[in-house]
Amino acid sequence: MDTHKIKMIRERLAASSAPVALTGAGVSAESGVPTFRGPGGLWKTYKPEDLATPEAFERDPYLVWEWYNFRREKIASVSPNPAHYALAGLEASKPAFTLITQNVDGLHCLAGSRNVLEIHGSIWALRCTACGNSSENRDVPIEILPRCTCGGLLRPGVVWFGETLPEDTMNAAFEAAEKADFMMVAGTSGVVQPAASLVSVAKRAGAFTVEINTDATPLSDIMDERLEGRAGEILPLIITA
Repeated sequence: MDTHKIKMIRERLAASSAPVALTGAGVSAESGVPTFRGPGGLWKTYKPEDLATPEAFERDPYLVWEWYNFRREKIASVSPNPAHYALAGLEASKPAFTLITQNVDGLHCLAGSRNVLEIHGSIWALRCTACGNSSENRDVPIEILPRCTCGGLLRPGVVWFGETLPEDTMNAAFEAAEKADFMMVAGTSGVVQPAASLVSVAKRAGAFTVEINTDATPLSDIMDERLEGRAGEILPLIITA
């Protein structure tokens, strides 16, 4: 680990007034959250891409809920890791800090973060397909085919393939990026849009940008600095109260 680089980045973060972080699946994977892709990543004989769609839910809501129940049970068995806690600590010391996450597991909130923009939704949220009402439910297991008080069928409160991201949440994310003077990106592949474009927005606004990842990504070449390694090991080193 380059201690000089760590010290320099830590000083830049300490001097910032409007830091932003963007986190992806790599941060959750360090807690043991399955990616549901690759070897062992499939559930029964289905691919996530075949289940996480509005069409799949309309065709067979029981099957989709069976899969999400399986996911909820897996996620409920893991805990936040040092990366989650470090980011929660940053919020405590810098109230203007904004955390943007592509993850739906809720681990950031469990670690104590409050100003979190979950741009892909939350697996613990339910949304009524009839009245549109949203609520939180952490039952594990959850009743298959849950119903709203209005009688409508509830669906997972996540963004599915083919759906647009929540407008209010994305507007808030881009606004945070535009105001950022420091932005770190941890555990994200850098290929999922529009999240990946937040880095370019922050850089145009003059933010100092840092990538933390075990591998290079399409964002690596435009970052001011890059730290290779696990977010759970690096974030606690650069975030100090």
